[in-house]
Amino acid sequence: MSQPTQYTSKLSLFFSLLKQSFRGDEHDYTQGSIRQAIILLAIPMILELSLESVFAVVDMFFVGRLGPNAMATVGLTESAMSIVYSVAIGLSTAATAVVARRIGEKNSEAAAHAGMLCLLISLILTLIISSCGILFAPNILRAMGASHQVVKEGTVFTRIMLGGSVVIMLLFLINGIFRGAGDAAIAMRSLWLASLMNIILCPLFIYGIGGWNGFGLKGAAIATTIGRGTGVLYQCYNLFNGKGILKVKRIHFKWDTPVIKTIVGVAWPATFQFIIQSGSWIVLTILVATTGGTNASAGYQVAIRNIVFFILPAWGLSNAAATLVGQNLGAKQPERAEQSVLLTAKYNALFMAGVTLLFLFCSFPIIGIFTNQPAVQNYGVRALQIVGAGYIFYGIGMVMMQALNGAGDTRTPTWINFIGFWLFQIPLAYFMAKVLGWGPTGAFIAIPVAETAIAITAWIFFKKGKWKKVVV
Repeated sequence: MSQPTQYTSKLSLFFSLLKQSFRGDEHDYTQGSIRQAIILLAIPMILELSLESVFAVVDMFFVGRLGPNAMATVGLTESAMSIVYSVAIGLSTAATAVVARRIGEKNSEAAAHAGMLCLLISLILTLIISSCGILFAPNILRAMGASHQVVKEGTVFTRIMLGGSVVIMLLFLINGIFRGAGDAAIAMRSLWLASLMNIILCPLFIYGIGGWNGFGLKGAAIATTIGRGTGVLYQCYNLFNGKGILKVKRIHFKWDTPVIKTIVGVAWPATFQFIIQSGSWIVLTILVATTGGTNASAGYQVAIRNIVFFILPAWGLSNAAATLVGQNLGAKQPERAEQSVLLTAKYNALFMAGVTLLFLFCSFPIIGIFTNQPAVQNYGVRALQIVGAGYIFYGIGMVMMQALNGAGDTRTPTWINFIGFWLFQIPLAYFMAKVLGWGPTGAFIAIPVAETAIAITAWIFFKKGKWKKVVV
């Protein structure tokens, strides 16, 4: 009788932790069971970024009915917007690292101060990025390899998406603040609300209702921007109502040069880290478009949406490692931080192994959901199968990189990304696509090869342990 009782006890504990993670109860992640700490953080973080991935999938699903030009526009715009995402992720990484470290030191006042200064920096940067996006939208599409017709039909979509980048920046950044504080449930709920609004508004604004024909392609951009904006309003309400872990006050917005320097010192390598990564994806997007044409570009973009859909939950699990590293280093417990990362990597590898099998054996019906055009489907299936083959290594690499970021060591992952993507992946993709004449397939193959090398390198640097001595 002891075995069933033990099983029931473990199941009850899991459901208890599940309820606690959804409620967002305060918890000290520097003490107690590491496994429970991972569950409490990872569940809302996984669900948070699962919902972020829904944005891209929903847009591609509804826009797919408008034809290859519309699909290519969404894909190329998202690729160009990866620069915005990079800046947002870089700042949110800094916010998570600094806030988590202060929370680990039991200094919530300093944590709130650092978070609000991150907010001020993001607003300044967003003003510059949004202005450039509004002015140069058609030029950006041309630079991405778009055809004349795609530029003509898609400029308004691109202009709205880039012009509304403030909501992207704030959504990522404020959630980074919440994650650093260990308040992952609020970050999760903000993405739920934003995604729900997008799902409701996207078909309505694209196709209309009743006698109204909708806005067409630009309706997708309007719906997505409004959806994210709704999530930001929810974040701000919870950030400033004084009931959360962080008690934000007016004095926390006061300019503080030493703290600003600390934030920038962590943020700029993190930003370049993701710019390097997303920039390489832009190059691959252009390579696919120029060697395979509009059908290859559309198929690749459909595949990428599905790839991102499963990568973001894994990234959510990796973010749990970043928070645990930051808080435990703040509490002077580096060994507990390392144990947290290794256990998280194990969980992520198991999850990604399942995704690999899904992509290898179910790629055709997955791509078929988004498009019924045979040429587009063929490229999409090929991309999904080839890129999905390296998912286990993606999962391990993500955890290692986010662990280094959570410790405030954002420079090491930046160098790993630069060498892995720009000195290895891009030359390899160009060689196989152009020199060997493999076309888009060559670009697809370069992705899992480079990601595997990056994961192995990140693991080696993590095991060296220099991140334990980083001061933030």
